[in-house]
Amino acid sequence: MIDYTVTIEDREKRNRMAKAIVNVMSLMNPGMRDNYEHKHKLWDHLFILSDFKLDIEAPFPMPVKVGIDHKPEKIAYPTYNITFKHYGNNIERIIKKAIEMEEGDQKNALVLIIANQLKKSYLNWNRDSVTDDVIAEHLELMSQGKLKLGADVRLSDTRNILANNKRKIIPKQNQNNTRRNNNSFQRKPRNEQNNNNKSGNNGSPAIG
Repeated sequence: MIDYTVTIEDREKRNRMAKAIVNVMSLMNPGMRDNYEHKHKLWDHLFILSDFKLDIEAPFPMPVKVGIDHKPEKIAYPTYNITFKHYGNNIERIIKKAIEMEEGDQKNALVLIIANQLKKSYLNWNRDSVTDDVIAEHLELMSQGKLKLGADVRLSDTRNILANNKRKIIPKQNQNNTRRNNNSFQRKPRNEQNNNNKSGNNGSPAIG
């Protein structure tokens, strides 16, 4: 249709054909027909599909051909040499900050938080139990021997971590089903209770 419109010599007829083509194009997304930017895009597409050969009176100017086929430059994707990929890069950055801190209670508290986070991340990828010694070894490797856990330090219990992880992944549908089941055990409406009482009274002997 566009190729044929380009060959039409009568300018007014070309204009009518171009508007008809744009209307057909708008049927692909009828919800956007009255959107100003969408209309502008359709007319741009019409000119591009005609290889910029269409000479018509359009409500929008013909787009510039220069740069249409130009591909944007690739954005460099950051790459990191991560020691353990299941821990991620952010935890290594935190470890570097902890190394720079002065010795003291704050640094010891941060090291303990880091170690517990390492254990949580490890258990996200490996459901088997992991010992505190393994986490301490990984922490020492990631910090190049500059951060160490004390021999008496105990990390979060593995069973508690796994239990918390299971709670987080319970689908909402199951939670809703649980609520419905709980609601089914709620008290019956008063009308139903009154009917039950009446039927019970009818069958009971009168007390003189």
